Amino acid sequence: MARTIKNPKKAKRKNKGSKKGDGASTSASVPKFQPRVWQPGVDELEEGEELQCDPSAYNSLHAFHIGWPCLSFDIVRDSMGSDRKDFPHTVYFVAGTQAEKASWNSIGVFKVSNVSGKRRELVPTKSEDDPEKDGEDSDSDDSEDEEEGGSGAPVLQLRKVAHHGCVNRIRAMTQNPHICASWADSGHVQVWDFSSHLNALAESETEGTQGASAVFNQAPLVNFRGHKDEGYAIDWSPVVPGRLVTGDCKNCIHLWEPTSGSTWNVDATPFIGHSASVEDLQWSPTEPHAFVSCSVDGTIAIWDIRIGKSPAASFKAHDADVNVISWNRQASCMLASGSDDGTFSIHDFRLLKDGNTVVAHFKYHKFPVTSIEWSPHEASTLAVSSSDNQLTIWDLSLEKDEEEEAEFKAQTKEEVNAPDDLPPQLLFVHQGQKDLKELHWHTQIPGMVVSTAADGFNILMPSNIQSTLPSNGS
Repeated sequence: MARTIKNPKKAKRKNKGSKKGDGASTSASVPKFQPRVWQPGVDELEEGEELQCDPSAYNSLHAFHIGWPCLSFDIVRDSMGSDRKDFPHTVYFVAGTQAEKASWNSIGVFKVSNVSGKRRELVPTKSEDDPEKDGEDSDSDDSEDEEEGGSGAPVLQLRKVAHHGCVNRIRAMTQNPHICASWADSGHVQVWDFSSHLNALAESETEGTQGASAVFNQAPLVNFRGHKDEGYAIDWSPVVPGRLVTGDCKNCIHLWEPTSGSTWNVDATPFIGHSASVEDLQWSPTEPHAFVSCSVDGTIAIWDIRIGKSPAASFKAHDADVNVISWNRQASCMLASGSDDGTFSIHDFRLLKDGNTVVAHFKYHKFPVTSIEWSPHEASTLAVSSSDNQLTIWDLSLEKDEEEEAEFKAQTKEEVNAPDDLPPQLLFVHQGQKDLKELHWHTQIPGMVVSTAADGFNILMPSNIQSTLPSNGS
């Protein structure tokens, strides 16, 4: 399992000289090392020390890979219902590989089942008679948690579809999740129908197909060659089924309109308003004609497809490249943006007329932000990944509360003093993956986040993210 850590109150560190016991008593002549809480931004790892995961920080945590690293993936909406809380879980994905040779690439359509876990108390119970006992018995506690959380490891069932060249980005359509669009490093955008693969996975048993090596040769529904360069920006409209926008590194954006018979008309005349590469695109969660784009030129542009090929509005968002954006589906006036300088900002479109849309700006990450996404369940919560190998989760509704912190310390009997410059909105820090590239919340399983990196995927459900779906079920 990948080395992972939680926020400052949960991450532990251990001296490498300490070994797990086998049930025998410890000799008095052997020094005993107690785990200590590690605080990001405060503590440095000393020689001979390593970070170790504290399982109590997660309701669920699993790692897996499908072979070659995947720069991009998407969670495929399924028919098993929303607001799923009972373990074990089953999750469907599509992902595109970054293979050493162009001909070795594929799009993976896969199911991960038996995702076990355990819903934990936010304040762990400790023995009042012996406060040291919690650290001594952590290994046995972990094993008990694993038994209560489900039997066996998650099961991966994979079907591969041949794809020439690396996949820069891939997205599944919300309304028809078997339809997926992919950006290739060759400059082609392709639309696929993966219904046969998803149906086969849904009907298959949980054993027997793990690590399948067969590669299916399948023709895409559409293979668009109209972009002048490769790109990364792509998004399906959540309002109009089949409506798509794609943006390339030559600052061009093309609109795709669905027609009858699983085909699309792609407008040959691009939308142009940026002076550099278009890095990301997001359709409005409520308006059928509006989308936003971000660019290496540091700006964010707002577009209305009814009024020509130029932006309806544009504003400077960051002092460096704007890598990623996310439009809040619970509060449609809010947009989040992540930059190459490690900062991310929250914009309120209601302030456009005032000339400054930024309502919050965070400088926690020290390397480029690679992915950002609002929670589909909580309007004030979002997740961010960065090249600093951290995935962070934030709740923008939180403020510093010294009385609450004192009460927490008293209940847990832990002496943890957060750094003064640590934002109170920071809920959770997840580490252990190398070269994090993309993350997504699961829209049907509250609190579940999935991330991809150079060393594979993580499925995580932090124990302090107790989410429920909105009352309207959206």
